[in-house]
Amino acid sequence: MLTTINHDGSTFQVDLSQPKDISIPIKSGKGSPVAWYIDPPEITPVVEGKWTALVREGAVINFQNIHFNPHGHGTHTECVGHITEEVYSINNCLKQFFYTAEVITVAPEMRGEDQVITLVQIQNALLGKNPEAVVIRTLPNGREKKSKNWSHTNWPYMLSEAAVFLREIGIKHLLIDLPSVDKEKDEGELASHRAFWDMKHKPRFDATITEMIFVPHGVKDGSYLLNLQIAPFENDASPSKPILYKIIDEDE
Repeated sequence: MLTTINHDGSTFQVDLSQPKDISIPIKSGKGSPVAWYIDPPEITPVVEGKWTALVREGAVINFQNIHFNPHGHGTHTECVGHITEEVYSINNCLKQFFYTAEVITVAPEMRGEDQVITLVQIQNALLGKNPEAVVIRTLPNGREKKSKNWSHTNWPYMLSEAAVFLREIGIKHLLIDLPSVDKEKDEGELASHRAFWDMKHKPRFDATITEMIFVPHGVKDGSYLLNLQIAPFENDASPSKPILYKIIDEDE
């Protein structure tokens, strides 16, 4: 069933019965992607003496502890507090949850030993559009992204001039299927984070970066309604669940 959406002065239709989940869940052990040289997440039952909080072991409830890092395990959304001395929480910075979004696909280019996402690639992929959010799928796009250990892999990253361009055309929310928009080992420069959040001039507290998404091949490039939901952690980053709904053109 098509639903008419009125959003920021625009009216369009989406089918809310056809959500496209582009999040990667946090699983115990090696089922989740990992970055930044940390161990896999752990989900373990509470144990008190001989009592283990698992129904299959005789308890009346399942009652488990979860040990994870939002930046290193699964899909997460972060705010400017990720790189500021003062504490800012994603739970306070992200106050709206529906945005127009454009899904684009890019194949990072080789620059020496690095693979980079360039300004020209982003400009060509957006075709003059300036939605509120951009969702970047990188090639190759194998399912191994959903469980890969990214540590020490020198993953592809975005050049800072591309991040500046996204900021300047009004993109508030940047989503990417890599552990970071920046180079893995950059001596703390974090050039694209700083550029996107405009740290040299006026930090954008309402802008977010979401990393470690996975955009299946079945999700075509184009215009979507994005529902960007986070867990309500008072922290610079939180696990998140971005959902896409295809915007239906009149001729479809």
